[in-house]
Amino acid sequence: MPIIQVQHRRSSLNAGQKASIAARLTELLLQMEGGARTEGGKAFATVLFNPVDDADWWVGGRNDGHFVHPPGAFLVTVSIPEGYMNQAHKNEVHAGATAALTQVLAPEQAGASILVMIDEIPEGNWGCAGRPISIAAIAGTVGLDPAGERFAWVRAYFDAKARQRAAAGYPADAGGLLAARA
Repeated sequence: MPIIQVQHRRSSLNAGQKASIAARLTELLLQMEGGARTEGGKAFATVLFNPVDDADWWVGGRNDGHFVHPPGAFLVTVSIPEGYMNQAHKNEVHAGATAALTQVLAPEQAGASILVMIDEIPEGNWGCAGRPISIAAIAGTVGLDPAGERFAWVRAYFDAKARQRAAAGYPADAGGLLAARA
């Protein structure tokens, strides 16, 4: 259930560029979900463009673009469930989000002013229809095999987190862990 938000100067993108970038970022989202080209995977693939007035975008104490490299300044926030990606997957997201913008706006540029942040949402903090959605439910919706290698890594991550919390004396109902397996 990742969500990508692209903050940009209002004057930096037109409707056609947004559509092309959104298509590339949607493909990245589907890859992030383990290739989930299912109806559930597509329903979770959300891209939002958040324009900022040009006068409100400042870099290095200036808003005239002096410190901005082509193709422009962008802040891309990728919200993912905590524990869903190892570092290699995160590296792919950083590269893929940057490439989605540079391929549309300036294929010859490296995108030095494109900042990509991955924001991991703790287990139990995703919600829809007034209730939390677990990472296991998200994985099931998008068609990720719960017995597969990717979800085995997720389980290992949360098992280690549970041991760490137990050793530190966290209350059992503090949240942020996978539901107990039967």
